[in-house]
Amino acid sequence: MLERTFRIRESGTDIRTELLAGLTTFLTMAYIIFVNPAVLSKDFAGNPTGLPAEAVMLATCVAACIGSSLMGLLANYPIAQAPGMGENFFFVTVVMTLAADGFPHPWKVALGIIFLSGVLFLALTMFRVREALIDAVSPSMKNGIAVGIGLFISFIGLKNAGVIIEAPGTALRLNPDVTEPRVLIFFAGLMVTGALCAWKVRGALLWGILFSTALALVSGQQRWEGVIGLPRAHALFQFDFGWIRTPETYLKIVPFVIIFLFMNVFDTVGTLIGVSEQAGFLVDNKLPRARQALVSDAVATVAGACMGTSTVTSYIESAVGVATGARTGLTSVVTGMLFLVALFFTPIARMVGGYPAITAPALVLVGSMMVRTIEKVEWDDPTESLPSFLIVLGIPLFFNISDGLAIGFIAYPVIKVLSGRSREVSAVVYLIAILFVARYLFLRV
Repeated sequence: MLERTFRIRESGTDIRTELLAGLTTFLTMAYIIFVNPAVLSKDFAGNPTGLPAEAVMLATCVAACIGSSLMGLLANYPIAQAPGMGENFFFVTVVMTLAADGFPHPWKVALGIIFLSGVLFLALTMFRVREALIDAVSPSMKNGIAVGIGLFISFIGLKNAGVIIEAPGTALRLNPDVTEPRVLIFFAGLMVTGALCAWKVRGALLWGILFSTALALVSGQQRWEGVIGLPRAHALFQFDFGWIRTPETYLKIVPFVIIFLFMNVFDTVGTLIGVSEQAGFLVDNKLPRARQALVSDAVATVAGACMGTSTVTSYIESAVGVATGARTGLTSVVTGMLFLVALFFTPIARMVGGYPAITAPALVLVGSMMVRTIEKVEWDDPTESLPSFLIVLGIPLFFNISDGLAIGFIAYPVIKVLSGRSREVSAVVYLIAILFVARYLFLRV
C-alpha cells in the first residue's frame, strides 16, 4: 500500500529512510508546538489576547498534521507544514489593532481574517492565478518583509527575556540587572542552542528549549506540571464575521486579508522552490504537482483557522529531512502524525509556554535565520532598496508589522512614479498602497 501511494522504490528511497526522515523533520520544527501558543496567547505587551494557549497548541498540532499529511498524500513531497513564524506575529499585530479600534473579541475577528485569506489562496490556486500574485511584489520587497519580521521576532525574544527593558528618557535600554534569573536562563539557552546549530544537531531549537526548561526547573523559576495530558481548551470555529455587515469597517479588515494572503503565498512558494531544488524535484525549472502542494497549504490554513491558529505554511526545516534522504510524501505523513502524538504531552508545553525566557532563544535564532535574505535586496537600485529598507526598519521600530509594511508599500509606487518607472509597479501593489493610505487618512489606526 505504501509503495502504491508514495512510489517509494521509484523515488530511490526506502521505508526506513522515509520514517527516519519524518522523525528528523518533526524534531527540527517541533519548537513551534511551544512557541506558537506563547506567541498567540499574549500580545506584545504581555497581555492576554483572549486566545487560550492550550487551544492554540491543539490547533497548531492538528493543523500541522492536516497540512503535512495532505502534502504527502496529494503532492507526494517530503515537505511538512505548520503555523508559520512571522504570520503568527502578524496575527498578534492584527489582534492589537482591532482591539485598539474597539472590535469586540478581536482574536475571533482575526481568525476570520485567516479563514478568508486561506479560502482566497485556495481559490487562486484552483484558478491558477497564483503566479500573477507572486510576481506582483518585487523580490526586494519580499526579502525586505522577511528581514523586517526576522528583526521583529528577535526583538520580541529579547523583550520577553527581560534583556531589553523600558527606561525613562529613552525608548528602550539593556537591563542593568544581568543576574536576573530570566536573563541568565535566556543567555544560557541562546548560547547552547547556537552551539547545537553550529554542530548541525538535528532539532537544535527543540533541544535548546528543553535545556532552558531544565534550567528554569532547577533554578525554581518554573514548576513541574507532569508529562501526560491533553489540552483543556479549544477555539473550534470561533470566528467573528460581524464586520461584514458594516461596510465602513472594510478599510480596516481588507488590507489584513490581502497581507496574510501575500505572506502565505511568498512563504509557501519560496519554501517549495528551495526544498524542491535541494531534493532534485524541479523539472525544467518547474515543480511537478505544484498545484496539489499549494492546495494542501491552502486547505491547512483554512483548517487551522477553524481550529484556532494563524496561517499554516510550508516549513523550510523540511530541508533537514531531505538531507536525511527523504524523497516521498511518506516523510510528511510521519511528521504530521508525530504532531498529533505531541498533543498527549500538553503539560510540558504548558510549563514551557508559561515562562517566556524559555522560548526567547528560539525566537532570536529564528529571527537571525530570516535576516539572511537581506543580501537579496537590490541595494544598487534606490527605487527598490529604499522601500525595502523602510519595511526592515519600520516593522521592529513601529512595533507593528502592519505599519512597517504600510510605509514600504506606500513608498514603493510613489518612488517608482517619481522616477519615471511607474510601469514597474503592478496593479495589486497600487491597490495595497491606496488601501493603506485610505486607512491612515480616514481611520487614523
